[in-house]
Amino acid sequence: MALSGMTGFGRAEGAQEAWSWAVEARSVNGRNLEIRFKGPQGFDALERGAREAGQARFQRGQVSLTLQAKRAESTVGAVSVNVAQLERYLAAVAPYVASGQASAPSADGLLSLRGVIETADGDDVEEDRTGLEAAMAASVALALDGLKTARLEEGAALLPVLSGLVDRIEALTTTAGAQAAEQPPMIRDRFQKRLTELAGEAASEERILQEAAAMAVKADVREELDRLGGHVTAARLLLTGEGPAGRRLDFLTQEFMREANTLCSKSATPALTATGLELKATIEQFREQVQNVE
Repeated sequence: MALSGMTGFGRAEGAQEAWSWAVEARSVNGRNLEIRFKGPQGFDALERGAREAGQARFQRGQVSLTLQAKRAESTVGAVSVNVAQLERYLAAVAPYVASGQASAPSADGLLSLRGVIETADGDDVEEDRTGLEAAMAASVALALDGLKTARLEEGAALLPVLSGLVDRIEALTTTAGAQAAEQPPMIRDRFQKRLTELAGEAASEERILQEAAAMAVKADVREELDRLGGHVTAARLLLTGEGPAGRRLDFLTQEFMREANTLCSKSATPALTATGLELKATIEQFREQVQNVE
């Protein structure tokens, strides 16, 4: 699977018999996969299938699914008057009308009272609920497919950005290697000058070499540079490999920063320190972009 982002939008519409509906699927960044479904009343069975369909397509991100459905008015069941309920209302108001405390109720007023007008229940409308839910589920799948396409498009846009940052990290690592090779003689000269200032002629060449060698060992960054090179190779494999790479890239970014911090702490020259700081800034840019990767 190509590199995928975590933001996108998908939509699908459908209709069957008297019903019509629209499904919208949206997603934003998230450390884990979270799927939220909102559907019409009476179609709760669709939620489980929608969640399973989302889990089959995505590994990370907050996914919101909304299904809006409506039925044509012409399919509403026959309207009838509940005579018994109407007579109960009339009986209740009759004493007040007879005593002049209230006027006789109007027809439209009576018909607006609860329970007087009845509509045939939805079960009386001929419809295949199982087939209807299956058709709606198919639209949910189409909307999720559209969302997946949008996320892949985001991933395709992220790939050159991330690859460019990895190239920059590699270039800075190479520069740091060249600058680190200049550290031992500079450390020796610096130590010799300082020791001569403190001990004068008593400072022997042998002691200078020993102390300078010990300081050079502490400032040796070859291991850090080697690990940075290995991380560069791993990052490229993840960017072009199969399957979701976001979590592993996020972990790799932490390893990048660990080595860059150690390099800066061991730096003995302004040039290497400057390169290390630029390396850290580039790694931070890489980390920010990785947050968008599934």
